[in-house]
Amino acid sequence: MSQEKRRGVLPGFGLSLGFTLWYLGLIILIPIGVLVLKAAAIPPEKFFSTITSPRTLAAYRLSFFAALAAACINAVFGLLIAWVLERYDFAGKRIVDGLVDLPFALPTAVAGIALTTLYAGNGWIGSWLEPLGIHVAYAPLGIVVALTFVGLPFVVRTVQPVLRDLPPAVEEASASLGAGRAQTFFRLLLPELLPATATGFTLAFARGLGEYGSVIFIAGNLPMVSEIVPLLIVIQLEQYN
Repeated sequence: MSQEKRRGVLPGFGLSLGFTLWYLGLIILIPIGVLVLKAAAIPPEKFFSTITSPRTLAAYRLSFFAALAAACINAVFGLLIAWVLERYDFAGKRIVDGLVDLPFALPTAVAGIALTTLYAGNGWIGSWLEPLGIHVAYAPLGIVVALTFVGLPFVVRTVQPVLRDLPPAVEEASASLGAGRAQTFFRLLLPELLPATATGFTLAFARGLGEYGSVIFIAGNLPMVSEIVPLLIVIQLEQYN
């Protein structure tokens, strides 16, 4: 007698796959397809002249390297913050943990205005930095600051679950076997944390490439100096180009 096939509570593979493809097509593939079709309707010479103009290339470089710098900063300090939140108990820990999600909840325009107020020449922080020759607001450095602000939660929230599943007893066992702190970190902990850190880095980098609201207020938006690609796209749309 053949064993009766057990049916799961959730829908079968065919229905689940069909719904997945339908949802991805509706939310992702169709908008991207329309975008490609609209771009294909542009004459090739105009298309290539637009994407290879000096102003556009400068925006490419600034957006890429600013997002890369911010993601690298977040990879280091996001890992450190996640470590402190998971390994130590201190007063106000829940408040600090909640503040990590503030860039997710705060409207990006509000974040940009707040950062500009802080780092402008007459701001609380900018008034101390500008006499030292460090210009943050209305400069490329301000873009890195804004992208670091919006990208930090991606690294922290990606690394935290891995640290939570990695018991402190592992570190204690390593120390009892004679391993130093550096040896324990680089040979035992870092291999476990590296995939999650790389994932958070990638998410922060991707967010930085497309960030608009928090950047336009602090960047200054000077062509060839502090103009990012998302802003250039908006300018071209407003000019019906």
